[in-house]
Amino acid sequence: MENLQFLLRQHVGAPCDPVVKAGDRVEKGTLIAVPKGLGANIFSSVYGSVESVLEDRIVIAPDEEQKEEFVPIHEGTPLEMVKEAGVVGMGGAGFPTGVKLGTDLKGGYILVNAAECEPGLYHNIRQIEENMEMTLKGVKYCMEISNAAKAIFAIKAKNKKAVETIREAIREEENISIHLLPDIYPMGEERAVVREALGKLLDPTQLPSAADSIVINVETVLRVAEAIELKKPCYSKNMTVIGKLNGGNEAHVYMDVPVGTSVKDMIEMSGGIDGVYGEIIMGGPFTGKATTMEDPVTKTTGGIIVTIDLPDLHGAPVGLLVCACGGSEERMRDICGKMHGEVVSVARCKQALEMKNGTLKCENPGNCPGQAQKCLQFKKDGAEYIIIGNCSDCSNTVMGSAPKMKLKVFHQTDHVMRTINHPLYRRLTVSKQVDQLPLGK
Repeated sequence: MENLQFLLRQHVGAPCDPVVKAGDRVEKGTLIAVPKGLGANIFSSVYGSVESVLEDRIVIAPDEEQKEEFVPIHEGTPLEMVKEAGVVGMGGAGFPTGVKLGTDLKGGYILVNAAECEPGLYHNIRQIEENMEMTLKGVKYCMEISNAAKAIFAIKAKNKKAVETIREAIREEENISIHLLPDIYPMGEERAVVREALGKLLDPTQLPSAADSIVINVETVLRVAEAIELKKPCYSKNMTVIGKLNGGNEAHVYMDVPVGTSVKDMIEMSGGIDGVYGEIIMGGPFTGKATTMEDPVTKTTGGIIVTIDLPDLHGAPVGLLVCACGGSEERMRDICGKMHGEVVSVARCKQALEMKNGTLKCENPGNCPGQAQKCLQFKKDGAEYIIIGNCSDCSNTVMGSAPKMKLKVFHQTDHVMRTINHPLYRRLTVSKQVDQLPLGK
């Protein structure tokens, strides 16, 4: 194992402050950095020595022999233990779970996000299938801490084994149910989960608490249970490695990967890269970003994807349709550059609203209006190609107009989808409606 790198910014909030120095011995579970304000504690995931403390990271050289034992967190109230353990949202931006669960729902809902929305990722579903007991304990702790009366697992209906596993586990639970989701992107977006499970459409500026709910990722509830039941700090991550790998493009699912592990180590563990490749993505096909072999796994890393080479546009003029559900303009420009295209026009999906922090949020995730006006803009500006990063429904509306204008469409996920033999995002072919199980179970 190579040296591990622990980024000081792994979650929402300011970078953490180191509490170790070069030469210090650390154990698995040793506290190495603390938040300045909003944030979460960071722990060593290995036994070893601190190699260096840099401006943005701590580098630890691991011992050759590693033990299973870890330094436990202190006993306290369930909420105090979640905060001390440094648990954050393991499926998104990494919002501190202790802050999120500090909301008194006064009888509302815990919505367990088990959508695993990004295509090609499978670790959330595998967790349910293999560790439902601890997952369910985590849900109950979240209900207890936040004073929620009910919990709902939001999961795609296609994951039949996982659905049946949940169904069996909650058979005697009167206050915990399942809501089945269609297999379209982005059903895992926080407000989409609220809309689908509770029938309430929140404004882009509203939090789930406006619907008397807290949305929490399925891996996060597992880490909550581990903090309270095992006194275990949050220093590991479940993840998927997939793509152009020796041995085939089947997904490699890993549980409890030590935070700080390099992308290179994860790829080599999965067979290594098979010949020429396009790019390495950290995260999912829609919201992930290009990464390098040296970059480290963080608490929010869900996937590592090695793609086939991207097509060459030979300098052709390109329009970028930026969507709140997919990559940022920066990411789309990155893809266009790798395809040797020339950006001549940029537009935003008509439902993408800019927030005060500069991020985009969709007015109604997964339910998209027509995009003909944007396609007309691209045509007027001389584009021959469009690069889009839109949701399933929005891609559908683009395809209703772009081909008629002789605009060629490339979805930012195309090279990933071709790598993993997944249908391209073009025409919506699945229903948005899913028949629910009797009585929500």
